[in-house]
Order: sequence, then structure tokens, then C-alpha cells
Amino acid sequence: MKAKTTDKKASQDERIAKMPFATVYPYYVAKVEKKGRTKAELHRVIEWLTGYDEKKLQKIIEEQATFEEFFQKAKINPGAYKITGIICGYRVEEIQNPTTRLARCLDKLVDELAKGRPLEKILRAGE
Repeated sequence: MKAKTTDKKASQDERIAKMPFATVYPYYVAKVEKKGRTKAELHRVIEWLTGYDEKKLQKIIEEQATFEEFFQKAKINPGAYKITGIICGYRVEEIQNPTTRLARCLDKLVDELAKGRPLEKILRAGE
């Protein structure tokens, strides 16, 4: 039974790693805008986590970079380790695969933005 769980996690990790960021990005935009937040706020959150400014983010999208490439090229914010909680049924701080963990961290930040959490709290200012 343990092998199936491990295989399932491995296939999920691989699926996330190989998924183009550009396929998920429109969903992030739609999610935050549906809740009254802006694309600019979303970009601020992405830049905080990855270091990608508007120009670099657009290039990543155009290149159809996978999540693995997206995070490999990023300058991950040292505050990213402060992102905790449950997203998509997984506790972020317990995820072992680095790419999957960062993808879930990004999901968590987008979720917090959509739920109306203030930007300074999302960006872990003062924590």
C-alpha cells in the first residue's frame, strides 16, 4: 500500500514539474480578478516569491517554461519558508519535492490574495 502512495506522489510531482506555467497563469488571473483583486497585485505576489518582474514573467510565459524551469530560473524569496498551511489537500511545509512545494506555495499565495488577505500579510512582511 505504501508503494502506491509513493508512486502517486512521484507522478504528481512529475506532472507538476512538467506542466507549463503559462497553462496555469490564466487561472491565477481569473481567480484573483473574480474576487476583486488585480493582475498587478498578482504580479506583485509572483515577483515577491520568484523575483520575476513583469518583463521576465512575460518571457517565461512566452517560452512555455515548465514549473520546474520556472522555479529553477527564479530567485526564491528567503521568506518563502514562512508559507504554511493547507492547499489542495496538502500541508505546504510537509511537501518534500522542492518544485511541488514551491508550486503549492504559489497556489497558497494566490489563494490568500483571492480571499482578500492584505498584501503585506501575503508577502509575509514583518513575520
